[in-house]
Amino acid sequence: MEFEKLQKIIAEVLNVDVDEIKMETTFTDDLGADSLDVFQIIMGIEEEFDIEIASEEAEKIVTVGDAVEQIKSALG
Repeated sequence: MEFEKLQKIIAEVLNVDVDEIKMETTFTDDLGADSLDVFQIIMGIEEEFDIEIASEEAEKIVTVGDAVEQIKSALG
């Protein structure tokens, strides 16, 4: 469930097709996201899931799977 919601957020921010977004997809290399794009995605995640991701944790998010793990750990 987290993955599908995350796909929608990423697709919206980066204007990419949802089908291009897999767990192993990297934000910068595969999707061409810059730091502002990643920041917007993290803001979207925080809003969608009503969680807060610390900046040191956010810096560790490289792939879509990393973001899903952050969401799951924040939701506990």
